[in-house]
Amino acid sequence: MTKKLLFLLPVFALFASCYKQERKCTDFKTGKFEFEAVINGEKKVSTFTRTEDIQIETFEGKTDTASVRWVNDCEFVLQKINPKNMAEQKAISMKIISTDGDTYLFEYGIVGDTRRERGTIKKVSDL
Repeated sequence: MTKKLLFLLPVFALFASCYKQERKCTDFKTGKFEFEAVINGEKKVSTFTRTEDIQIETFEGKTDTASVRWVNDCEFVLQKINPKNMAEQKAISMKIISTDGDTYLFEYGIVGDTRRERGTIKKVSDL
């Protein structure tokens, strides 16, 4: 029994190491997108359009514009163009973790802060 287990363990490790998440980040650099979140038990939808260097987001009837600075194909930094308070002046770091068809899993947080959150965004259309 122990010999079988010792044989199977390296085989399992070999197959597990071959698994790689899909990351077609360049497919999501530009386009029209939707982000859904549950806030206070209610589903909220934010829509935004992103070009190579600008992102325009609409949430609950309010529109904000942010500059987009790509660090590499899968990471970028958002900076609000007209911040209304100190909190909005802080840049947001975004990293695409994996892609699947027309959606991507991402991780985000304030630049310089160690706390990170995750979410999923759906691409609605190309520009």
